[in-house]
Order: sequence, then structure tokens, then C-alpha cells
Amino acid sequence: MRHFNQVTIIGVGLIGGSLGMILRRKGLASKVVGVGRRVENLKTAVELGAIDSYVVAAKDGVRDADLVVLATPVDTYDRHLTEWSSSLKQGAIVTDVGSVKGLLVEQAERAMPAGVHFVGAHPIAGKEKTGVAAGSDQLFIGARCILTPTKTTDPQALERVRTMWQEAGSVVLTMDAHLHDKILGAVSHLPHVAAFALINALADIRDRHIPSLDLAGHSGGGLRDTTRIAASSPEMWRDIFLWNRDNVVTFIEAYERALSQLKQLIQTGDAAGIEKELDRAKQEREKLSTRPTVSA
Repeated sequence: MRHFNQVTIIGVGLIGGSLGMILRRKGLASKVVGVGRRVENLKTAVELGAIDSYVVAAKDGVRDADLVVLATPVDTYDRHLTEWSSSLKQGAIVTDVGSVKGLLVEQAERAMPAGVHFVGAHPIAGKEKTGVAAGSDQLFIGARCILTPTKTTDPQALERVRTMWQEAGSVVLTMDAHLHDKILGAVSHLPHVAAFALINALADIRDRHIPSLDLAGHSGGGLRDTTRIAASSPEMWRDIFLWNRDNVVTFIEAYERALSQLKQLIQTGDAAGIEKELDRAKQEREKLSTRPTVSA
């Protein structure tokens, strides 16, 4: 039995495209329609089996949809919902895949016409590679998906979105939207800040101090592992940082304190203090080895 007659995916990239592949492979939707800015990308999505068809005008794409998945950068949500929410049919469900929830969930709920339901969702299954060509119908298997219902969320809509992500292979959790932003701000957004900043710092060191420094040629696995996520989409992470700015800034300050502490220990030659800090970090890192990772 199919869950939806038509699912419309706004933004057929890595996450949206992968979800489309799953919906089609598992027969969870009779038809999957894609909406996006670039026709070439939408044609590729059809070729890869992520969508059945596409339209350029979002209003046309959502009009007959039972479920609309908003998979665009989070800063575009308001513009999208303003453009096409009035075209949604009674009983339709709108959900998203954004890495920030909080205020965005509140905005989205206010934008819903009467009889249309919003359910916030965050599948934690990103890659540093973007685009539908990087998509896979295996992407969400074993990954966590956090749903962020509010006191006004329709229970049946919530259950349908929960079931969809379970069918995709995700471990589905429910969490307050603002708590989500604090937790993800710490374990995902701050590491991305650190990776982007580290790469830029190394580029500055090369340009100012060691012109012959070849980052690719002279580095080992440590640098690649530490900065892998710096290859992520600048557009997407710009919006995440801005929409979760209060938490991100607070946690950057905590990171700065940790860096300052280690800098001071190194500067004063405090061998015992350095070892203590490194041992503390080692023990915390070892706790991660048996836990699922958070990518975005």
C-alpha cells in the first residue's frame, strides 16, 4: 500500500534526491515530482531515478501533492512558503530536511493554510559531496532522523512523516525544535566552523609564512580527516550558521577558550598541563567510536 499519491520535492539535491530514490524504489509514492532552479539537474534526477517528472514552477508542482518535502537551503524557506503555500490542497503535509529547526519551524507553521500540516524533520545523513549525483537510496540507513513537533502538530501528519523516514531506514527521534538547535549547534555546526576556519588558517600560513607549503602534497591523513567537512556546501552552511547564530557564537566562544587554554599551556612549556588536556580529549574522543556520527 502506497503512503502517498504524489510527493513533491523542492530542491532535488543530495538529501531530496536520495529520498526520492527511496520513495520510488519502495513504492511509497505513486508519483514523485521534482522542483528546482536548474533544469539540467532535474533532468539528471529523472535519469538517476530520483523523481518521475519535474516542473519549474513550484505552484504547479505542489498543487496536487499529498506531501511536499522542502529540501532547499534553510534561508529560502520563507520565500518558498510565501510563494506556494496557498496552492496546497486540504490535508497536504509539508515537511523539511533542514539542519536548523527552532524559529524556522515556528515560521513554517504560521505559513500553513488552514487544513495543511507542517512537520519539522532533520535527517542526519549529510555528505561533503552535494547534488543529486551523489545521492543514494542507502543514504539514510541507520542514520538518525530528528522530528521536531510542536503542541500544534497534527498527530496523523507526524505519524506519516515518521513512518516515511523509518521506511527509509532511519532511526527516528522526537525532540523540541530549540533543543535540537542547541545539540546540533554543538556536535555538528561547531565542528564545521572549526574545519572551515582551520583550512583558511592553513591557507593564510601558506600565503604569509611558507609560500612553498603544498597542503595536499605535504599533509597526511590527519589533515584530511580533520578538515573533510570543509568541502561541504558554503551556501548551505552559511545559512545554518546564520539561522543558528546565537548557539553557534556561544559554542565558538567555548572553542576559543579551549584553544586559548591549550595555547597558554604550550606557550609556558607546561608539559604536565598539556598532557592532561590531551588525555582528557583522547578519552572523550574514544567515547565516539561506538556511537553513530552526525554529519549535518
